[in-house]
Amino acid sequence: MRGIILSGGSGTRLRPLTKITSKQLLPIYNRPMIYYPLDTLIKAGIKEILVIVSPERAGDYLNLLGSGREFGVKFTYEIQDKPEGLAQAFIIGEKFIQGESVAMILGDNIFEDNFADDISSFKGGAKVFAKHVPDPERFGVVKFDDKMKAEKIVEKPVDYLSNYAVTGLYVYDHRVVEVAKNLQPSARGELEITDLNNWYLEKGELEVAMVEGEWLDAGTFDSLLKAQLFAKEKLDAKMSI
Repeated sequence: MRGIILSGGSGTRLRPLTKITSKQLLPIYNRPMIYYPLDTLIKAGIKEILVIVSPERAGDYLNLLGSGREFGVKFTYEIQDKPEGLAQAFIIGEKFIQGESVAMILGDNIFEDNFADDISSFKGGAKVFAKHVPDPERFGVVKFDDKMKAEKIVEKPVDYLSNYAVTGLYVYDHRVVEVAKNLQPSARGELEITDLNNWYLEKGELEVAMVEGEWLDAGTFDSLLKAQLFAKEKLDAKMSI
């Protein structure tokens, strides 16, 4: 199992803070934001990790993370010249993935749960993690049947489907690269992770696990503040790095 931290983008919702550094390098209490998704992968036993960054911030990541030796892992770096959807990460990371299964986490996603068992027990297909939220229209949303089996996933639905959002942690088998290559850009010109997930769902090979603890997407000033407080009160003592 290999890991990817997708840490590109310009973080426009957090300007002016992101005029001088990447969003994922902003401090969350006493650690850079990216340490939290990195900790999630490390706790799952993943040792080979690709960090995908924007070109103007690549040096900042290298200065902070280095080779990975400090963390007991090995980092590889790739540049995302232009953000064209989350699924683009698997095309960028094709050489790194090398036909193995891969877990990808978004660089601004902070989880309370430990996913070591979920990731280490992965055998094939795809696995995503859903969380009950009050504002599902901001995310990809899972519709379940009456037995809580996933029926479909819709990106930022206009009409209500459910309150279960797909969070920024995904696990796929080796086929993900070719599936991503064959996706068609959405109306907003992006390779949508939702289309990737639906490809596996339509084949009956997508598992949806539930996130029990807190999940934070630290992409706005309000969520950034919430993440600061949560990290201090609940996460600090649990961190391995």
